[in-house]
Amino acid sequence: MGTDEGRREWARHWRYPELPGLDLLRAHYVRHTFPRHAHDGYVIAAVTGGIEEIGLPGGVVRAGPGSVVLINPEVPHTARAGVPEGWAYATLYPSRELITEVAAEIGSLRGTPGFTADMVADEQGARAITEVHRAAEAGNALAADTLLRGVVARMLTRHAGPLPARTVRGAGGADAAAARAVLEERMADPPSLEQLAAELGTSPFALLRAFRERYGMPPHTWLTDARVRRARRLLDTGTPPADAAVAVGFTDQPHLNRHFTRIVGVPPGAYRRERAEPAGLLGDPVPRRNRPPARARTYKTARPGPA
Repeated sequence: MGTDEGRREWARHWRYPELPGLDLLRAHYVRHTFPRHAHDGYVIAAVTGGIEEIGLPGGVVRAGPGSVVLINPEVPHTARAGVPEGWAYATLYPSRELITEVAAEIGSLRGTPGFTADMVADEQGARAITEVHRAAEAGNALAADTLLRGVVARMLTRHAGPLPARTVRGAGGADAAAARAVLEERMADPPSLEQLAAELGTSPFALLRAFRERYGMPPHTWLTDARVRRARRLLDTGTPPADAAVAVGFTDQPHLNRHFTRIVGVPPGAYRRERAEPAGLLGDPVPRRNRPPARARTYKTARPGPA
């Protein structure tokens, strides 16, 4: 990692309107840790400095410069720095629709595609991912779209197959799915685990075990993640953070701020500003290699606190 980045944390999580179905994150984290969470869509991340440690269902992966991390939808994972200086990376978050569209164009995959590797050493692919960011930051829609489709096609062609389904044998799978549906419907005022189990005609321990097996995390952790996801959708439509916090069941905006920052990587206010501001970085200079983007946000790392 270049010394010009220093040890400060910075991050920019944004959308470029000319690339629909894609979120972008470019960041340098040192103290920040991502708790267990999952994404609606896919993750394609190029580590550009330091070491990132990703906790996945199959174990911990350490990714350094030239590595590309690949995560499928709804796969629970954590992330943290693997060295004292932290890690820098450029991440693409393509939607399921975008991945399916590119997979259909290349015609080599049947069904819903899924990555078959958690991490690959691919310096050329990693450079291409950072170039998608730089083209978008420069407002070069033609280059950004061309590079994006090339990166996605490269990863699908080399490291993808049919997306595996997470299943739980027996009645436990149905109970876990029913519990998730209840929590989604009653997100702002959820039942306790004991109440939820009673409603579904099972025991708290059996429900906890089935839910963890199917979704990779206990119900309360899943609920926090789901609240943050729904808050993101509200912020995308212009809802103020304080209103979004109450709507999804957090006690207040600071409660939302803490969990949102830990899971998304930027505070909700910065996240919403990036959606509200004009997207064009037309006329803005392309940031130099290994420098944070010109409009990246610096912020205080969210410390773990009570749920």
